[in-house]
Amino acid sequence: MALCLQRGGGGESGSKNDMDNGKYVRYTPEQVEALERVYAECPKPTSLRRQQLIRECPILSNIEPKQIKVWFQNRRCREKQRKEASRLQTVNRKLSAMNKLLMEENDRLQKQVSQLVYENGYMKQQINTVSSTTTDTSCESVVVSGQQQRKNPTPHHPERDANNPAGLLAIAEETLAEFLGKATGTAVDWVQMIGMKPGPDSIGIVAVSRNCSGVAARACGLVSLEPTKVAEILKDRPSWYRDCRCVNVLSVIPTGNGGTIELIYLQTYAPTTLATARDFWTLRYTTSLEDGSLVICERSLTTAIGGPTGPPATSFVRAEMLPSGYLIRPCEGGGSMIHIVDHIDLDAWSVPEVLRPLYESSKILAQKMTMAALRHIRQIAQETSGEIQYTGGRQPAVLRALSQRLCRGFNDAVNGFVDDGWTIMDSDGVEDVTIAINSSSSKFLGSQYNTLSILPTFGGVLCARASMLLQNVPPALLVRFLREHRSEWADYGVDAYSSASLKASPYAVPCARPGGFPSSHIILPLAQTVEHEEFLEVVRLDGPAFSPEDIALSRDMYLLQLCSGVDENAAGACAQLVFAPIDESFGDDAPLLPSGFRVIPLEPKSDVPAATRTLDLASTLEAGTGGSGTCPAGEIEAGNYNHRSVLTIAFQFTFESHYQDNVAAMARQYVRSIVGSVQRVAMAIAPSRLSSQLTPKSFPGSPEAVTLARWISRSYRVHTGGGDLFQVDSQAGDAVLKQLWHHSDAIMCCSVKMNASAVFTFANQAGLDMLETTLLALQDIMLDKILDEAGRKVLLSEFSKIMQQGFAYLPAGICVSSMGRPISYEQAIAWKVLNDDDSNHCLAFMFINWSFV
Repeated sequence: MALCLQRGGGGESGSKNDMDNGKYVRYTPEQVEALERVYAECPKPTSLRRQQLIRECPILSNIEPKQIKVWFQNRRCREKQRKEASRLQTVNRKLSAMNKLLMEENDRLQKQVSQLVYENGYMKQQINTVSSTTTDTSCESVVVSGQQQRKNPTPHHPERDANNPAGLLAIAEETLAEFLGKATGTAVDWVQMIGMKPGPDSIGIVAVSRNCSGVAARACGLVSLEPTKVAEILKDRPSWYRDCRCVNVLSVIPTGNGGTIELIYLQTYAPTTLATARDFWTLRYTTSLEDGSLVICERSLTTAIGGPTGPPATSFVRAEMLPSGYLIRPCEGGGSMIHIVDHIDLDAWSVPEVLRPLYESSKILAQKMTMAALRHIRQIAQETSGEIQYTGGRQPAVLRALSQRLCRGFNDAVNGFVDDGWTIMDSDGVEDVTIAINSSSSKFLGSQYNTLSILPTFGGVLCARASMLLQNVPPALLVRFLREHRSEWADYGVDAYSSASLKASPYAVPCARPGGFPSSHIILPLAQTVEHEEFLEVVRLDGPAFSPEDIALSRDMYLLQLCSGVDENAAGACAQLVFAPIDESFGDDAPLLPSGFRVIPLEPKSDVPAATRTLDLASTLEAGTGGSGTCPAGEIEAGNYNHRSVLTIAFQFTFESHYQDNVAAMARQYVRSIVGSVQRVAMAIAPSRLSSQLTPKSFPGSPEAVTLARWISRSYRVHTGGGDLFQVDSQAGDAVLKQLWHHSDAIMCCSVKMNASAVFTFANQAGLDMLETTLLALQDIMLDKILDEAGRKVLLSEFSKIMQQGFAYLPAGICVSSMGRPISYEQAIAWKVLNDDDSNHCLAFMFINWSFV
């Protein structure tokens, strides 16, 4: 059947006249097919292309060019409508499923409220009926028994014979019942995790435990994958759980109901060098429910419940997994609803007291394990649906594998397991940096590389690692700074050495040059996860040769880098920066030798004062002004960041056998210099000690922060005709400074120059957030780099007005942060800041109602 379309459209006057005359164009199937072929190649052809199409296709010779143009306009409109309809259908399915999930969550909470009301009434009745001779102990026993009844709804049966399939099935069914009680019932007192708002585009509903044994986390979410595919992904724990070292399935026992029972031995990495790794001996039960849902539940086999158990391996502490697992329910129209429960007892008493929050925090468990599983499934779902495009010719699965290899290599370096071949070298008398040696070349270069032909004198890999405690330093902010400002802590000579050694080119062992050699670095994005909580990128380092002998090292160097946890609003999130040298055309199986930083937040305890202490860097951190920012009592404001975190550093180097001692000395000195750099950075970005840290001390001629704040406020009032920038009761310097620092709009100052050298000298907290930088790195940002072309033209045209009248109002516009993110603002005010002598000191800008686009 021929396609009949109205001749006209697109808003042209000629087409409008055709529409008024009621003329139509009838396209034959052959003509439509020819037009569709062109549309598939070029949806919006130019006029020349349309004329060429008419000349090349005789079947279109009777169609005018304007009619061809209208056909393509209508075709694009139909395509847009189809995509929008498909998107709305997808959103509607998500909303329907999320509404069902929220209703179920509401029912669960209602049941929990009813249970608590019942228990409360029962306890009141017991207290009212107790006789006057009853002691307080009996009342406590009633309360304790009630709590135990809620926490342990199903009693254990130590007398069961779990050495046969029937006994294991009994344990599996009990595990299933307890897991379902946690996933959909009130077996655990769940509270919603702060900052996790459910919605069609969110990760889902996330809750953490309160007042239960061990740590527990729960997540509910919707993914566009079938239940069987979801179950397959979740069972492959090493693919998504970054702290998982290995999972060994020792035996598989089929059950009569079509399920399976697996006996599993699991090992996990320790997050820092100061703790011991954990292992688990568990039973995993996979089965189906009557409603078609899939269940994968798991628990540890202990002497209390029976079952075969084994002693913990060397360098591991046995932990216990309480009934946990995954409930995967099919959704109407496709997809799955997932309920995830993780409940673990990590034996927190076996680690140093300062690190116990890592093993007692349900928020950390939720971030590292529960939400990680849900995010991983969502990532694969979007890759499967085609929503995530390939980058640099590599498929998403390959990029995920590279990220996994980076994390695994860094974890291996931090833990240094003996069974991997690591041995500890003797120290130089100062126990701040640990040096470990691994001579197993195939462990790092892979069995496909002939080590002897590449490096005839290859001695192995050396790892220098250290840990330290930080006070009042947001982990996300620290890692962002280390990522953006590599020259502040890295040494170009060591970078070149690491790169050259992995390229297997001839080299000599260099010494760490004082202060390094400054080299620029360019970050090239490679991939990112759905919620942008993790970035995989390539870093190009540019640096000149040091001498004629170092010509081979003067070429550009490349690092494969993984950055995660830079979202400051993520509760309990670990921030990490891991990188490994690569060559210009690195293959998917290229050897990687990861190094980097990991910062893990420690939840403060209310009964323990937050004192600045060190772990294994005591002599370095507590000496002189190089400490980590100890503040006198009362100096830290109540609203400031007041948390502790533990920083772990690990750097790996290859070495030739006859240069082992030289490389060890270089590595130890290099890591010590990095520790010193990180301490300086931590002091600069810590929100505490506000009055003394606002202005970078290294900037020549900078006034004190309180003086600058007074100049900014006074100049604004003078130039704008009496308007006050701040509403403060007192004009004391500290009061003005605090108002300036916490002002909601972004306020920043730059030098009084309209050329390429106009750099920023100060910004308040909102200004730093807008520029995505820190006070220490502010001096590297130039004014013309953050303004777009229109903004630069407006500022240039208004500059004379600013210098003559003292201020100017700039229209709404777009600028960019130091990370390249576009920022919109409704208005900007620029004014001239005068010092006490009424001389020009700087220019101040205030960006009003700014936001990231």
